[in-house]
Amino acid sequence: MRRRELQLLGGIVVLAAFVRFATLDQQSYWYDESVTVELVRMPFGDMLDRIPESESTPPLYYVVAWLWAKVFGTGEVGLRSLSAVCGTAFVPVVYAIGRRAAGVRVGLVAAGLAAVNPLLVWYSQEARAYALLLLLAGLSFLFFIRLLTGDPRRRMVVLWAVFSALALATHYFAAFLVAVEVVWLLASAAHRRPIAVAAAGLAVVELALLPLLLHQRSQGGADFIDDVGLPYRLTRAAKQFLIGFDAPGEVIAAVAATLLVLLALWFVWSRGDDRERRAAIVGLAVGGPVLIATALLAIVGVDYFDTRNVLVAWPPLALAVAAGFGARRSGRAGIAAALALALVSASTVLFVVTDTSLQRDDWRGAAGALEDEEPAGPRAVVVTPASAPLALRVYAPQLQEMSPDQRAEVSAVDVVALPDRDRTQSRHGDPPRPATPKAPPGFELEETRFEETYTLLRYTAPAPVTVTPQTLAPARLERGLQAALFVEP
Repeated sequence: MRRRELQLLGGIVVLAAFVRFATLDQQSYWYDESVTVELVRMPFGDMLDRIPESESTPPLYYVVAWLWAKVFGTGEVGLRSLSAVCGTAFVPVVYAIGRRAAGVRVGLVAAGLAAVNPLLVWYSQEARAYALLLLLAGLSFLFFIRLLTGDPRRRMVVLWAVFSALALATHYFAAFLVAVEVVWLLASAAHRRPIAVAAAGLAVVELALLPLLLHQRSQGGADFIDDVGLPYRLTRAAKQFLIGFDAPGEVIAAVAATLLVLLALWFVWSRGDDRERRAAIVGLAVGGPVLIATALLAIVGVDYFDTRNVLVAWPPLALAVAAGFGARRSGRAGIAAALALALVSASTVLFVVTDTSLQRDDWRGAAGALEDEEPAGPRAVVVTPASAPLALRVYAPQLQEMSPDQRAEVSAVDVVALPDRDRTQSRHGDPPRPATPKAPPGFELEETRFEETYTLLRYTAPAPVTVTPQTLAPARLERGLQAALFVEP
């Protein structure tokens, strides 16, 4: 690797690390991350027993996160730093893919796009499996490219098989990427026997995971996905691959990013050499079938098509785009177009950093508001959405969830609401602002607080009042949602 090439790659990796680590604790854990926190705080055996009931993915990420948490803790920075490390490491992997497939320029362009891509930055700051999945899928695709481009060493087969197996143990949808790679290698390899042996090993891994997959599917944890129409989800996934979840002027940004991607494909078609065109074809021919197969399954009733489930298509599709921007005969125009796309991405990342409406649910802020002014006696807390118990347990462990027949004497009732949000999107609008807050029987409104990320109403009574779930539930702010009810001694 030449010195200038190393300097450029180093700068891109430093940039990637900065945008991931600098704001790692800016946002609160949201519901899905609170599930991770609860799991990794358990004894190891209890965690493994719990995963089949609470998750829709294989256990590898949670095993790694459990070990990571023993060293770095379960705070936002400590636990999320695992994803940030994986997300940063993914950038040089993407560089290696581009360099091996089409040359240094393509590798650097691919790394630059990965460094500031809003979707990748988002998942690099989330305590979930997706950043690890991207890293392992990228490594699988890297060694697939090495095998495809004539690296005959047997250890390349071993490395490809190992990283493919680890990707499968991280997320079931890695199987789509690995399946395309297996078929291609078996069809094109001069020596098929090592590939066939590796493929058989990967099939064993898949079969070993099948009982867990079927059990988790029966739990219905991912049934919410098809609540949104498939055509919209397909369009949304394309937009989110380019510019992330949401940002001001997202329609303009999405159109601009799409035009730049089309320009990249035109560059590689009209100006690319044979190597660059092959790289683009490989990227499209691997990433495309991942999306198509997932969409076809959704059409026939096995519907799990969601952006985060098809993230494994990002590395090959990025190779196709980078091959156009980085084609040598595209010259400065190609690099300028790549910089323009990176600028669109970076602006979206900046918007998310500076606009709370684009960020995760602020359970930390809501819990902090509850602690700002502790009442003189016991209190009840009414919270929407109903996902609150797990999320609030991270930040307000003193709250005890009420049972359906529980009665409690309290001197205050705090009513809290976070904006209701689609679990597959980041934007969730403004907090609810009730026009005529209804006080629970025996209480009077003492305080109203409308913050950017939550709403809090505080009711007090001159003497303790007996409350039940039936008397508290009508006080919820979001009338169409079920409330979570707590008492604090």
